[in-house]
Amino acid sequence: MIDVIVNGAAGRMGSLLVGKIEANPGFRLAEGVDITGANGYKRSLSEVSRPADVLIDFSTRTAACDVVSYAASKKMPLVICTTGYQREELKLVKAASEVIPVFMSGNMSLGIAVLMSLVKQAVSAFPEADVEILEIHHNRKLDAPSGTALMLAEAVKEVRPQARIACGRQGNHVRERDEIGIQALRYGNIPGEHQVIIATDTQTITLKHETHDRSMLAEGALAAAEFIIRQKAGLYSMAELVGQAERKLSV
Repeated sequence: MIDVIVNGAAGRMGSLLVGKIEANPGFRLAEGVDITGANGYKRSLSEVSRPADVLIDFSTRTAACDVVSYAASKKMPLVICTTGYQREELKLVKAASEVIPVFMSGNMSLGIAVLMSLVKQAVSAFPEADVEILEIHHNRKLDAPSGTALMLAEAVKEVRPQARIACGRQGNHVRERDEIGIQALRYGNIPGEHQVIIATDTQTITLKHETHDRSMLAEGALAAAEFIIRQKAGLYSMAELVGQAERKLSV
């Protein structure tokens, strides 16, 4: 049984995660935390007194300091599902990872991890191709471009280290040779869609991942929790989780 503290428990994703925990006999909700105090949850991590095996954060980037500090002080493994972290918050995560295991991903989907692998393969095969990324989300999403879009761009940069990320496009100039264009659309209630377009003068490859149900992200968070509680201090991502699954399949 894995005891879990969920930060952001009353939010859209936090609520889905709590539901998944309650439906899974291998997990137990040790405490829910939400700034609203909804559902009888604690309003802050400082109010939590129950022990737990892992902390999963599905809140906002403004809670980064509290989340990271709490986990580090309790020597508790941490899964960060919140996106939009800036440089200062990432520094806090890096410092915490020196004393506790931290899992952080811009997207908790296994499908996105597979997409990243395919993107690197395609970009390697077409070194002269233009690469554009399109991401579409619901009209309530705060950060743009999405953390997933930035992850995909970084996957391209692993193959093309000289490439430059360009968010949006305006002005009167031609597309640069090593540009990775990212366009963000916000409308309706779309859970998430990401397309990576790899185009030459003669052909185009379009790789696409579409989210049908946000609950897949909660499932990914629980898979990350199972993974991270067995790790030593360090910073981990979906790449390590997927790599572990691939090693199991090859045995």
